[in-house]
Formats: sequence, structure tokens, C-alpha cells
Amino acid sequence: MGANTVKSTNRLLLLSCFILAMTLGALAQAAKAPAEHHTVTDLLDHALSSTEHEFVPAADAMPEDKFNFAPTNGEFKGVRTYAQQIKHVAAVNYELAAAILEQKPPVDIGDESGPASLTSKADIMQYLKDSFAYAHKAIATINDKNLTETVKSPFGEGHVSRLALAMGFASHSMDHYGQMVVYLRMNGIIPPASRM
Repeated sequence: MGANTVKSTNRLLLLSCFILAMTLGALAQAAKAPAEHHTVTDLLDHALSSTEHEFVPAADAMPEDKFNFAPTNGEFKGVRTYAQQIKHVAAVNYELAAAILEQKPPVDIGDESGPASLTSKADIMQYLKDSFAYAHKAIATINDKNLTETVKSPFGEGHVSRLALAMGFASHSMDHYGQMVVYLRMNGIIPPASRM
């Protein structure tokens, strides 16, 4: 296991712990409000929707003529283009959801790069939106009884809980969201979430 893999694993573990703490905090708040009852499914789906409502508008904010932009100055050698960032997030959404459902991904995920055949902004955006729809389908199957049951990890050998996979939607998407915000701002575009 290389140093980058260890760093990525540690970063994902730290981010997952943060998201778990947020989820547990939300569960505690829900427990204090007897008039409303939120299930684990509701809370996880809400977290996924929040991620989707940040990520999809940001993905769509870049004009098509700059969709293949990647920074070249500084420490950006070999980074994904804007379009590749989006396709990668969508592919991993499919991968995570398929693991939760214990299925094969229903579409080509291209070794987490998405299909090479998708090149237009419209096609890439549809692939992204469909990936979130599939993720919602997977989240809908998580409940109190199977939340901590383990399934085969899509990232190698071993098993991982459905909760950990569900938290991966937000942690992974928002990691790339941060990179995309930099790309947008380098092109003079204010990310939708930052607009007043």
C-alpha cells in the first residue's frame, strides 16, 4: 500500500468519522423532537440530497467550452479535467450504491473514470444525475436492522458496513467539489452555493 493510498484511506476515515458524528448529532436532535420521527433512511437520504444539491449545480456551472479545463500552473500536473472530476464522482456514486445493493453497477463506470464515450456536457450531467438517483435507490434500502451489516467492499478485499458506504457519497463528492470550486474560480465563475 503506497503512501498516497494510506493518506487517502486516512483522509476518508477521518471524513467518515466527521460525517458519522454529524449523522449521530442529527439522530440526537431527532430523538429530542417527539413530534417528528426520522428514520435512519430519512437521515441518510437527507444527507445525500444535501450533497446532491451542492454538487450538481456546481458541476453545471462550468460552460461547455470550458468543461475540459484543468489547471496547468503550480502543482496541478496530471490532475483530472473538470469533466473528468464529474464523471469520476458519478462513477463512484454508482460503485458505492451497487455495493450497498450487493449488485454490479448498472452502467459502465470505467475503472472509476466513467465511460470514455461520454464527452458532451449534457451527457456527463445526465450520467451524474442518474448516479444520484441510483444512490437514492440504494439509500432507501438501508434501515436500522442492516445499517451496520457488512457487504463486500467495492474498493478491494474485505467488507464494509452499509453506513460507511452511505457516508462515502458525501465525503467523496465533497472532496471533488472542493477541487471543482477552484476550477470554477480560476475561470472567473462564482460557485452557485457562494452566490448571494
